[in-house]
Amino acid sequence: MTAHVGERLLTPGEVAALFRVDPKTVTRWATAGRIGSIRTPGGHRRFRESEVKTLLAELTTEASKTT
Repeated sequence: MTAHVGERLLTPGEVAALFRVDPKTVTRWATAGRIGSIRTPGGHRRFRESEVKTLLAELTTEASKTT
């Protein structure tokens, strides 16, 4: 995966705060392929802000349809 020039990369903790879940949950999602991640040279996961916001919007839309 190539990062888009100038796109902000989020840490698992930042993603977890947006979804209101534990950072370990975000790591499990990445391992399961539910959300794409990038590995830094040090082996840490980072998530594209645009992809995270898209997923959050989709999940929010789905939740509002079922209520």
